[in-house]
Amino acid sequence: MSLLALAVAGRGLVDPGEAVVRADDEALLRGRAAFETLRVYDGRPFELETHLDRLTASAASIGLPAFERASLEELVPLVVPAADGNDAVLRFVWTGGPEDGPAVGLALLSPVPAWIAEVRERGARAVSLLGVRAAVPWLLPGVKSTSYAVNMAAEAEAKRRGAEEAVFVDPDRIVLEGTVTNVWWRCGETLYTPALDLGILAGVTRGALLELAGECGYGVEEGTYPLDDLRAADEAFTSSSVREVMPLVELDGSALGRGPAADRLQQALRDLAAKV
Repeated sequence: MSLLALAVAGRGLVDPGEAVVRADDEALLRGRAAFETLRVYDGRPFELETHLDRLTASAASIGLPAFERASLEELVPLVVPAADGNDAVLRFVWTGGPEDGPAVGLALLSPVPAWIAEVRERGARAVSLLGVRAAVPWLLPGVKSTSYAVNMAAEAEAKRRGAEEAVFVDPDRIVLEGTVTNVWWRCGETLYTPALDLGILAGVTRGALLELAGECGYGVEEGTYPLDDLRAADEAFTSSSVREVMPLVELDGSALGRGPAADRLQQALRDLAAKV
C-alpha cells in the first residue's frame, strides 16, 4: 500500500516514511489494534461517522485504551487534501500502544487500488474456504482488528487458485462473508445476504445497500443460507467500502450468472456518495 499522506493523533501530519509506532506496541507484538477503512469521494469521506462508531465499538471489544474519537476526526482534514480530488482510501488505526501506554491513533490516505475497477468490469472469481463462525464474544464477532492474518492467508489461497475473493463457510457449508467483504446474491427480485447473528461484520456498505435495495426494485432477506443457495443464484456479488459492489462471476470453478442488481446497486451507491 503506497501512502499519499499520514497523520498521527497529537502530532498532525508526518512524513509517510517516518516510523510512528514503537517496536513494543501491542499492535505489532499481538495484533492488538482496531482499524477502519473507507472511501473518499471527491474529497469527502463516505459514512465517516458510521465508520468511527464501529471503530469505537471494536476498540472497546478488544479492550484497548480509551478511544479518543475527536483526536482522529482532527486528522481527516489534514490527510484528505493529498487525494487531490481523486477517489482515495482512508484508513484509521487505533493501537493499544506499548504495555505502559499510550495508545496511538493514525490516519493513512492511499490511492484506490487500480485492480478494483478492472475486476469489476469483468467480474470477480471466488473460491469457498472454511471459516469460523464467531458465535462467542472472545472470537470478536463483528470486530475489525489488525489480527488479520487468517483473512490475508485466505486471500492468498484464493489467488493461488486463480481467484480474487474467498467466501468463508462454516463446517456445515453455511455462507458467512468474504475476506474483507459481505456476500450477496439475487434470486428473482429478492437479494439474500447472511445475517449478522452469524458473527459476521456489519459492513457499512452492507448497511447502505440494505437501504438502497428498495429504491433499485429489490426486496432483501437476511438469514442462514447454505453455499448451494449461492451457487444456484441468478447473480452474486460482494460489498465493501473500498471495493464497493463487486460482481461475482465464478465460484469454485463454476460460472455464476451476471445480472443487473450489482450494476444498479453500484450506481445507487455512487449516487448516494455524491450527495454527501
